[in-house]
Amino acid sequence: MADGMARVLCDGSFPLERVRELLGESGPGVETSGPPWAGDDVVGLLSFEPVTAEDIARLPELRVIATPSVGLDHLDVEAATSRGVWVCNVPDYCVEEMADHSLALLLALVRGIVELDRSVRDGKWDYAAAGALRRIADIRLGIVGFGRIGRALAVRALALGMDVVSHDPVVADDELHRAGVRPAALDELLATSDAISVHAPLTAETRGLIGREQIALLPSGAVVVNASRAGLVDAETLLEALAEGRIGGVALDVLEVEPPTIDAPAPRAPRLVVNPHAGWYSERASDAAIVGAVESLREALGGRRPPNAINDPVARW
Repeated sequence: MADGMARVLCDGSFPLERVRELLGESGPGVETSGPPWAGDDVVGLLSFEPVTAEDIARLPELRVIATPSVGLDHLDVEAATSRGVWVCNVPDYCVEEMADHSLALLLALVRGIVELDRSVRDGKWDYAAAGALRRIADIRLGIVGFGRIGRALAVRALALGMDVVSHDPVVADDELHRAGVRPAALDELLATSDAISVHAPLTAETRGLIGREQIALLPSGAVVVNASRAGLVDAETLLEALAEGRIGGVALDVLEVEPPTIDAPAPRAPRLVVNPHAGWYSERASDAAIVGAVESLREALGGRRPPNAINDPVARW
């Protein structure tokens, strides 16, 4: 296929002019599309939308899929690898934003910020409207997953005087100790932490990581923040525990159905904060995600290993 005939398809979240600017005048044509993906002349996908094995089969010339995200659970990596297609993410574009947002949600729960605001808007003037509040430095924070975001959150929490523990089966204990964090088994972390923040990747092994049995371990009054992936935590059971008063608060930046629908509405409850999957966002991070994804695509189309490839595809091109 002549390079001039090649196309790159982007989902609607990508600004076309920015992508064209980054690829340059000699780059392939760029168009907005979306699933189901198809095209005999498509060499690259830039997508935050799902890409399935069936999509990949309809793209015989596809060489690279680049997603402007850290997570990869929306892509069929195995199918891409077997068909010689690179898969790339942008692992570090929003680390600071995610750590900031997770901390903000945690502080809002511990200090009752949202509940107090709602109370005032309802015409009340009661400093105890959010219930018993804690001193931040008295909090033991359990971080589930100690990758880039978990580490950045730990730095912030330690600076505020929190005691921090973490569970991550792929991080050595001495590495946690060097970060000022105490390692703990998941059950121990859940049973002994005043606050839990989830930062694990969603995989077949981690789906349902914090289920009914794990939620039952949470101490009375504990608060839970999930700004990672909805599938990691049994939100229904978590909200049951909140409604029954067994835990003190929940903050969710992720839902199983996004955006919510009539059949799957966003949950509502006292001491519950729900955000629209916004933890990653800042103007700087938004552009960094686009730049990182396009850079990987450009390198792959140039016959080079992309800088953020997460697979080693079967040799084909």
